[in-house]
Amino acid sequence: MSTLVEINFDGLVGPSHNYAGLSLGNLASAKHGGSVSYPRAAALQGIGKMRHNMALGLVQGLLCPLPRPNHGFLGALGIAEPADETERRLRAAAWSASSMWTANAATVSPAPDTADGRCHLTAANLVTMPHRSQEWPDTVRQLRLAFADSAHFAVHDAVPACFGDEGAANHMRMATSHAAHGLEIFVYGKHTKDSGGGAFPARQHEQASRAVARLHGLDPARCLFVEQSGEAIAAGAFHNDVVAVANERVLFTHELAFADPEGTYAAIRAALPEAEIVIVPASAVSLADAIASYLFNAQLLTLPGGEMGLVIPLEAWEHPAVRAWLDGMLASNGPIRRVLPVDVRQSMANGGGPACLRLRVVADPATVDPRFLLTEARADMLEKLIAKAWPEQIDPADLGRDSLAASVIAARAALLDALDLSALA
Repeated sequence: MSTLVEINFDGLVGPSHNYAGLSLGNLASAKHGGSVSYPRAAALQGIGKMRHNMALGLVQGLLCPLPRPNHGFLGALGIAEPADETERRLRAAAWSASSMWTANAATVSPAPDTADGRCHLTAANLVTMPHRSQEWPDTVRQLRLAFADSAHFAVHDAVPACFGDEGAANHMRMATSHAAHGLEIFVYGKHTKDSGGGAFPARQHEQASRAVARLHGLDPARCLFVEQSGEAIAAGAFHNDVVAVANERVLFTHELAFADPEGTYAAIRAALPEAEIVIVPASAVSLADAIASYLFNAQLLTLPGGEMGLVIPLEAWEHPAVRAWLDGMLASNGPIRRVLPVDVRQSMANGGGPACLRLRVVADPATVDPRFLLTEARADMLEKLIAKAWPEQIDPADLGRDSLAASVIAARAALLDALDLSALA
């Protein structure tokens, strides 16, 4: 009999990790645009986070960086040598290591929720941002390798590009347990003056979310389609997972996350009476502080002992207002019993916290290709390889140089060889 557990598949930070400031609406990305990045340190921090979760007794997976620089992307645009600022930004897009944020790789519906009893994954098209829109074909190839067991998984291509889809970062699932029939919550945005839209784009289209629900064979009575707050988008919450996260029966959310918060909470409670909703008021943690600290871009996890833990970035733990609220929450004996800070500063500087770095898949680990599951021995091997092959630092001005391209390509090739994943070359 299969055993369904939640597996977090973290994206290994690629050797081209850089700060080109490509993501409009991502305040951290814009702030650090043009800064020197440290790919080796970033990848080792990512492995450290994965080890941290394994030490908690959790099953941990990993996904590999995509091929970069993407010469096919540049060729399709007719770009050889950059002549102006636009072409330099497009060249930088071809080097982006943004696939490390696997919360945007796909939307996942576990087997208990689907009509055919299989886990369904639909790759996100990520059309809003050029540097991410090129990812999904390679992402699908990797997902179809990792989840090749067709008796247990179905992997879908991205929905049509006229409907923007950003994957699991705008999707939450609540249930009495991971293995139970769940409530799937799809959060979409609107970019209008009436919804509070500002200079930043709303990246998730409602029709993309509805298409994913249909593709996955979900029960309409067990789906909610919820509008994200325009105020949150305008403040820099470019994905819902910057202001809300759910796990089993618990929703942890900022009070300004949704356009109709009370209606959203009522709908959740009607569908899942066991739901517990932990609301952080703006009077305690402002929207600006929540976004700057990435308090909600956390991994809300059910630990082996049954209690829930919140894996947060160090930036949240070190923020005075956020720390004060977290201390009060822990003292209140609520459903979240542990707060676990991790160091992912290199990712954070580019706008991705602990939740961005992982794709949650509820499945029997025995049905997953074992090359995509992390062990301590595999983590040891990866750390040695990264220390040897990943560039120590990258200045965005160096993007496009042949010597750097050769180094990045060779590093990824060494990784795929070490993991016996040459099929992804």
